[in-house]
Formats: sequence, C-alpha cells, structure tokens
Amino acid sequence: MNDILQYNNYYASVHFSADDEVFHGKILGINDLVSFEGASVKDLKNAFEEAVEDYLETCTMIDKTPEKTYKGTFNVRVSSTLHKEAAIFAAVNNITLNEFVKRALSFTLSHKNGIVVDQ
Repeated sequence: MNDILQYNNYYASVHFSADDEVFHGKILGINDLVSFEGASVKDLKNAFEEAVEDYLETCTMIDKTPEKTYKGTFNVRVSSTLHKEAAIFAAVNNITLNEFVKRALSFTLSHKNGIVVDQ
C-alpha cells in the first residue's frame, strides 16, 4: 500500500490513528512542518489541498521558497557485500562508485512506474 497523496506537484505521507479514529498527514519536500487531518478519506484529501494552498500563500506573503533545497549529497548505508559488488562493478566498467550510484538512481526513477518496492 502506498500511503501518499499528491496535489499540485506536492506530496504528503498519510497515516491512520486507530486510537483517535482520524487520518493525519504531513507535506513532504518542504522546509517546514505542515500537517493536516481528517475524519474521512475525503476530509483528509480536502485538508491536504487546503494545507498546500495555505502554505504556498504564506510562502508568497513572506517571500520564501516553499520547496526544500537538496544539496545533492547524501550518505547511503549498505551491506559490505553490496558495497563490494557495486565497487567492483564500477571499476570493471571504468566509472566511479559515485557515477554508478547516480546511474542506478536515475535508471530506477525513470522506470518507477514499473517497479514495486518491497516494504
């Protein structure tokens, strides 16, 4: 199951609280924490859309960029076996490990509609 909503090129993760009997979520990929909730799926979707619109309006009023800035660098933790296999593959193909990871990410994202990720 994919507990993600999308609206106007913004995404949100959503969850259900059995204790509170309410759906809740937060907008992803922004510099701030913006959450929303609803008693039904319809209410949740409406609250998400309202949260996005309100956030964008607020950002415009205070002259702030809403999208999170990504540096382009991050650490990836993998098993030593996977690290070794990737390093050897990169060397055999005369590319850096960094280039191999970039190509693997690019390939996966360009084929994301046909890929099922185990959870």
